Amino acid sequence: MSTLHEGLWRKRDTSSQKSDLTIDDITIVDQFLLKRAVGAMAIGNAMEWFDFGVYSYIAVTLGKVFFPSSSPAAQLLATFGTFAAAFLVRPIGGMVFGPLGDRIGRKRVLAMTMIMMAVGTFCIGLIPSYESIGVMAPVLLLVARLVQGFSTGGEYGGAATFIAEFSPDKKRGFMSSFLEFGTLVGYVLGAGVVAVLTAVLSENALLSWGWRIPFIIAGPLGLIGLYIRMKLEETPAFQREAEKAEAVSHETTKEQFRETLIQQWKPLLQCVGLVLIFNVTDYMALSYLPSYLSATLKFNETHGLFIVLVVMVLMMPLTLFAGRLSDAVGRKPVMLAGCIGLLVLSIPALSLIRMGTIPSIFAGMMILGALLSTFTGVMPSSLPALFPTKIRYGALAIGFNVSVSLFGGTTPLVTAWLVDRTGNLMMPAYYLMGASVIGIVSVIALHETAKKPLKGSPPAVGSHSEAHAILRGHREAAEMDDAFPEGTVRA
Repeated sequence: MSTLHEGLWRKRDTSSQKSDLTIDDITIVDQFLLKRAVGAMAIGNAMEWFDFGVYSYIAVTLGKVFFPSSSPAAQLLATFGTFAAAFLVRPIGGMVFGPLGDRIGRKRVLAMTMIMMAVGTFCIGLIPSYESIGVMAPVLLLVARLVQGFSTGGEYGGAATFIAEFSPDKKRGFMSSFLEFGTLVGYVLGAGVVAVLTAVLSENALLSWGWRIPFIIAGPLGLIGLYIRMKLEETPAFQREAEKAEAVSHETTKEQFRETLIQQWKPLLQCVGLVLIFNVTDYMALSYLPSYLSATLKFNETHGLFIVLVVMVLMMPLTLFAGRLSDAVGRKPVMLAGCIGLLVLSIPALSLIRMGTIPSIFAGMMILGALLSTFTGVMPSSLPALFPTKIRYGALAIGFNVSVSLFGGTTPLVTAWLVDRTGNLMMPAYYLMGASVIGIVSVIALHETAKKPLKGSPPAVGSHSEAHAILRGHREAAEMDDAFPEGTVRA
């Protein structure tokens, strides 16, 4: 038996019926390995989303470098079109990396996605401008974005799966919320670097060479993230499933993919709906609105970036609070509050933003940020719980990335187009309200998973005392069933 097995659980040599549950059947999580796993995923995710987020924060400058045009709106549309293109290949990345993670392990695949993202981002920083090589500049930018999108297709589903499978049932919401905490750290680093560059460099210097700095930083960051992830152990749930798979069958990736689509169509649809509200809100608030402020409302670009930066810093504790709250009251109430909040407050929030003063913009952005926190804090624990261990990584990667590609990643592009075509500056609010209706329906249809084991996995606890408490409860329930057989009317 491996060191991981000894540190995380004791596994019975023979199978037993559910009524014969013993201490050996319960996963007792090693707290040191749990903290290391959560930290590694959060840090790795921060580096991934630093790479991915920088593009949106410097979108206005990139439009001038790669898409020369007399119209700022056309430049922004072209830049966000390339931004959206990366999302079109994300489902392909999910279909490749997801099932692969279910076959060869979560850790190996997450190392692959880390290095691919770093390479793609680093290459963007080396691409010559349109003035230097003409049309090849935007073509090379598109290729680099496609590499980023392909790697990201395997990132979120794998990272969320990794933390969920390492976490005790009672703390899964809180521990998983650190994944989005890491995402926010990455976004803050990206926005912070861009904000500092725009503040200290002249426009000519930024257009000439300054915009390259945040992309080139991705190289060393990627190597650090790769090292951290390679030092991890595999998750206990995957180890258990791998042992069973070796003894039972050897499904091909094609068969596994078919099983996911045919047998898991309902949770896949739920996943798409939940991810829709999550990512539409995310990309609207953190990717599109910074550019909306500068390109559409003509607000000072540096001031806009700093406002978004402060909002994201304040979202960090809110995200962890939402995760902890979901462990106490359930995932559904927290997410439902966020959906209803968006339906009611999107118009007031955008109205504040349109007033154009620093206090009003901050207030409007903070409203959206607080509502987004109900999703960032809860989704990382809710989505992996939709699927069984055998196909969790693959199913989550496919459902997540299909939804992101169709609805999340296209949000900046579609919203910018709607504003440009209609002239209605309230379009972002209407878009959020439409997404919130879908979110409400998706959350209501969801089964509550707080404090429950993941599908296909035994109970997971943080200590031996918790394990013995579960056993006592199980035995009491069994004794009650013996005393009152099925069909007996209890007084």
